[in-house]
Order: sequence, then C-alpha cells, then structure tokens
Amino acid sequence: MAPRGIMSENLKYEIAKELGVFDTVQREGWGSVSSRDCGRMVQKAIEIAERSLMQK
Repeated sequence: MAPRGIMSENLKYEIAKELGVFDTVQREGWGSVSSRDCGRMVQKAIEIAERSLMQK
C-alpha cells in the first residue's frame, strides 16, 4: 500500500498561492520549490490545522 499524503493537493496549491510560490510549481514542479519555502508551507499547514482543531 502506498503512503497517503497528509495534505490534500488543493491545500498545497492554496498555500503555494498564498506564499507566492505557485508560479514556480506550475512552471517547474514541486521539486523546484526551495527548502525554505517548503518549510514555510509546512508552518502554514500547521497553523491551519491548529485553527481547525480550536474551532471544533
């Protein structure tokens, strides 16, 4: 069984747009996103998850 991604594709694209790296993803793929920007995406996803948990 293949490992399942934790973040949905839609969420990844939404965060990439918000952080200004969506154009890079579209032109060159996820492999071209810098480590720093990937880290920022993870931080943003954690913030979204925490907010979601607090609302429940």
